[in-house]
Amino acid sequence: MSFFSFIKSRLFLKHTLIAVVITIVIIWTTMQLLNLYTRHGTSIVVPNFIGISLEKIKDFALDNGLEYAIIDSIYDYSLPKGTVAMQDPLPGTKVKKYRKVYLTVVALRPEQVSMPNLIDLTLRQASSMLETYGLKIGALTYVPDIAHNAVLHQKYKGAEIKEGILIEKGSKIDLILGKGGDNETSRVPDLIGKKQGQAVLLLQQASLNLGNEIFLDGNDTTTSRIYKQKPEANSSVQFGGIVDLWYRSEKKFDFKKNNK
Repeated sequence: MSFFSFIKSRLFLKHTLIAVVITIVIIWTTMQLLNLYTRHGTSIVVPNFIGISLEKIKDFALDNGLEYAIIDSIYDYSLPKGTVAMQDPLPGTKVKKYRKVYLTVVALRPEQVSMPNLIDLTLRQASSMLETYGLKIGALTYVPDIAHNAVLHQKYKGAEIKEGILIEKGSKIDLILGKGGDNETSRVPDLIGKKQGQAVLLLQQASLNLGNEIFLDGNDTTTSRIYKQKPEANSSVQFGGIVDLWYRSEKKFDFKKNNK
């Protein structure tokens, strides 16, 4: 039988048809398996995990077919410990079901630093030193002493703290300073229109303490500015005196118009 006669025979056509059917079945089965493996057509929107505790995230992941992995931890004092600080993919991203979300969390144990020695430093020097170590100035107390505006004692939570003691980063250190004579006074800075951080720095530089803070439009420090202060600007106050502050939101109060 010649080649052309064979390809025209029923036997050839039969086997060819079988091969085509088998090929179609293999392709269809493969596509179905690929769709099943990649979960084609099924997706989930990644929620915003920022600021959420890991316990709540675990429950959500189980209920919604998401997986997560903690890849790093950071120290962020603006967020509660044990909560999420960053995530990948970002919130609102559509992903396949059972996709893994990578999380960076706020460390449960705060970073610690070694307490520096501030004794005999001026207030300005002590402030710079504390900033270098990641610490903050707390209350300023002045006592009669010839060492004018120099640190006599350093305290943490009411107790004397020695150099080298490990302390949580961001902690406030109270300072006892000498005020020279009994009549040492400081001029109250003009704080109207200033933000909280600016006001605290100016008060410290003037050897004064921050007193009561009243937020008239909510305590959002990002939009609040000082609306009123007591004592008023340029008043003479003894070293270590207290200045009370009232805040208004810059979204609700026109500081430019009212400062003219």
